[in-house]
Amino acid sequence: MWSPIVLLLCLIPPVFLLFFFQYRRTFKNSNLPPGPRGLPIIGNLHQLDSSNLHLQLWKLSKKYGPIFSLQLGLRPAIVISSSKVAKEALKTHDVEFSGRPKLLGQQKLSYNGKDISFSPNGSYWREMRKLCVVHVLSSRRVTSFSSIINCEVKQMIKKISRHASSLKVTNLNEVLISLTCAIICRIAFGRRYEDEGTERSRFQELLNECEAMLSIFFVSDYVPFLGWIDKLSGLQARLEKSFKELDKFSQEVIEEHMDPNRRTSKEEDIIDVLLQLKKQRSFSTDLTIDHIKAVFMDLLIAATDPTAATTVWAMTELVRHPRVMKKVQEEIRNLGGKKDFLEENDIQKFPYFKAVIKETLRLYPPVPLLLPKETNENCIIDGYEIAAKTLVYVNALAIQRDPEIWEDPEEFLPERFLYSTIDFRGQDFELIPFGAGRRSCPGMLMATASLDLILANLLYLFDWELPAGMKKEDIDTEVLPGLVQYKKNPLCILAKCHM
Repeated sequence: MWSPIVLLLCLIPPVFLLFFFQYRRTFKNSNLPPGPRGLPIIGNLHQLDSSNLHLQLWKLSKKYGPIFSLQLGLRPAIVISSSKVAKEALKTHDVEFSGRPKLLGQQKLSYNGKDISFSPNGSYWREMRKLCVVHVLSSRRVTSFSSIINCEVKQMIKKISRHASSLKVTNLNEVLISLTCAIICRIAFGRRYEDEGTERSRFQELLNECEAMLSIFFVSDYVPFLGWIDKLSGLQARLEKSFKELDKFSQEVIEEHMDPNRRTSKEEDIIDVLLQLKKQRSFSTDLTIDHIKAVFMDLLIAATDPTAATTVWAMTELVRHPRVMKKVQEEIRNLGGKKDFLEENDIQKFPYFKAVIKETLRLYPPVPLLLPKETNENCIIDGYEIAAKTLVYVNALAIQRDPEIWEDPEEFLPERFLYSTIDFRGQDFELIPFGAGRRSCPGMLMATASLDLILANLLYLFDWELPAGMKKEDIDTEVLPGLVQYKKNPLCILAKCHM
């Protein structure tokens, strides 16, 4: 058995060689964007924390500029923090910037990149995106889900109405997470869990843990020969446990749908659609159960927390800005007429309401740091040479609060969008909460449809007040760590039925 000294002596030569080649490459490519100096081997890893990475990178951009370099272990990286550079990368050089890095947590939970979000660019990814855009997330499919969304929003309204009748404070974080969970469970696999039930708790815990695993730094992703640290810290075991729980849950759902004796609903869910596509074999890629599980994972994580989080932020800012609250409610109530419930068609005629949505997405993009990309080949961005296999982070939050683009960028001012053509669908790079280019979020249509319906009805049917003794200045905007930008302290306010 080798002694620690012998093992250390054996490690010195490869470590020295890695250090030598790393800095030889940096010296050779002198036309890199500027950036903070790193340490040997680990580069800038010691300066970063995955729990609030977007804020750290935003701070660094103020020092090093709209595009800067990092060395994350043995992997070179760049960070983009301006709309001009983002447009150049995600539009002009969209093909070169359309890769995805193979990161341990993302690869494990996506069944080695069999999903849409984390699969590498290529024919397989194009086929899977086409499958989802045409068959799962198309406007026709989203419209077919409207009865489910309407039903669940009405259940939420009944719950809040009960709170209002008993003068009970409503915890909007809890109510909205419960709502979005119910919507995605019914849309994705045809189930509805009770709010306080064991199965509901299991589902929510599973989502929270998987989301955490997708955003955590694994040392082995950046310095492979130090991967033993992930084992020692327990991170690798935690990832394996999360994957097994996710796989078990997905398998149960699929087996239930494949049961010939299953009592079918008149509403076709997404698992039904994917199983039919598997049976039809109409794609060049033969769909397997693992493909279905990977797409299922994408949908669960991408469609649950972001919608709830954005609605909470919208209500937070409206309560903090009574003038805006009054103005948007007057518009909705004057143009909406006297109804028990607003439908999606009603909402299209509310311009100030739409401006409130845009301003919320500007200040609080659901995922402030877009999912990391990887360059497929060498290219030049903003005059700098970017090598192939470079990690690329686009900081949407920094772009959307850039004082060179937005007047009073930290202020909640929906009026800025009333006479502006800027939209969030990926064509205007000043506002990219759902990304842009070929790797933009394919679920944007479903997310915005749900967001519109939920927020419009909260404002149409209820008046909102702060609990006794609380002032609007007491409402904070602290954020929880994680992939999705969630309000740290729940928004607890009083609802009063308007009609």
